[in-house]
Amino acid sequence: MPKRVVPEEKRRRRRPTRSGTVLSERLIVETALRMLREHGSAGLTVRRLGLALDADPSTLYRYFRGMDDPTLAIGDALIGQALRGWRPTGEWRADLRAVGLRIHAAYVSHPQAALLTTSRVTGRPNELAADEAVLDVLRTAGFPLPDTVRIYHAFIDQTLAFAALDAASLALPSDSLHADEDMWRSTYARLPRTTHPRIAEAAPLLATRMVTSAYPTALEMLLDSAQAQLQAHGAAAG
Repeated sequence: MPKRVVPEEKRRRRRPTRSGTVLSERLIVETALRMLREHGSAGLTVRRLGLALDADPSTLYRYFRGMDDPTLAIGDALIGQALRGWRPTGEWRADLRAVGLRIHAAYVSHPQAALLTTSRVTGRPNELAADEAVLDVLRTAGFPLPDTVRIYHAFIDQTLAFAALDAASLALPSDSLHADEDMWRSTYARLPRTTHPRIAEAAPLLATRMVTSAYPTALEMLLDSAQAQLQAHGAAAG
């Protein structure tokens, strides 16, 4: 039987921790994010989280059913961070670009948390708000419902996939990350034209571009495709 989660109003009546801190879901999530940043996913356990909060680990079960619940809450918190301050402008392409870049940036700012959460579906308020916002932008722009769902699917999955890819690089030990980045100069840039003519001619550009995220480029390509579909739909309707 799953553990019972205590309603929010009853949690607030709990006494402070030994250090005088009053626990809240937000505090627990913020502490978990810090632990992920410092120790990675292997360091995030109920016992260690309790120690970091100066609370009995069993107290955490008043807020979450198990360690999977904090994982979902972390993912939702990152999406909430991305949406904070965003408002639709009525320009669908600019609005989708802004949402995508915000979500990507929020995840890569917490690489270890991104690796843990980008593949999860939380069903929590911030995730629902983001999904509603993207769908509303597309429908308001005039996309038919089937196209709206298809573009939404590609948009969200592309954003999270690039966030996971870029976070995986950032989560590497610094020596490994620098070695990977240097490979474009130390190996690719030195390949002879006789054996690898296309790599050789592209080497200077590869050395510059391949150490940055391709997400902004991929996002623009997706938006170009969506805009072409919208124009084609308008032409057919007219």
